[in-house]
Amino acid sequence: MEIITYPHPTLRHKSKPIKRVDARLREIVREMFELMYEAKGVGLAANQVDLPFRLFVTNLEADLEKGEEMVFINPILSMPKGTEENEEGCLSLPGLYGNVVRPKKVRVNAYNLQGEEINADIEGLFSRVVQHETDHLDGVLFIDRMTDSAKIDIEGELDEFETEFNSRRETGGIPAAAAIAARLNEWEEKYC
Repeated sequence: MEIITYPHPTLRHKSKPIKRVDARLREIVREMFELMYEAKGVGLAANQVDLPFRLFVTNLEADLEKGEEMVFINPILSMPKGTEENEEGCLSLPGLYGNVVRPKKVRVNAYNLQGEEINADIEGLFSRVVQHETDHLDGVLFIDRMTDSAKIDIEGELDEFETEFNSRRETGGIPAAAAIAARLNEWEEKYC
């Protein structure tokens, strides 16, 4: 398992709700936390590890020894309040940052790995991370939420990501789109 980078097609895949949790899914979640910590991230969505599940993990401290590990399965966001602009980055767009306007507060409804319901009104960094990761599950990247003028500033970096991706695909490092779609479908049939 690895963190995939823009413009990998799975990053644009709209994830399907998870209907079952088993030992393999628990193992996937553990691996996601490990990858997130290695990359010094505070959140990681299943899409970012090439899986089509409505699931993401967070630890606002980006450190196994600190903070709280949280797993969100089938999250739904509601009741947005206020707005604030802040800089965001993404493990699937390493080194790229930009300002994004998001609701200041939201309500999140989801389930954890034990099947317990999560109902919370959240704000601050936690709210931003949950919104960012939920966007991933809908195939939306933070660059999609940047202003048009801000996007112009990052065109060169996006071109570099696309060139690298196409090079890896041409050398067989990344499967063809049809093969990726077939594999995502297999995972969906098993868990969604």
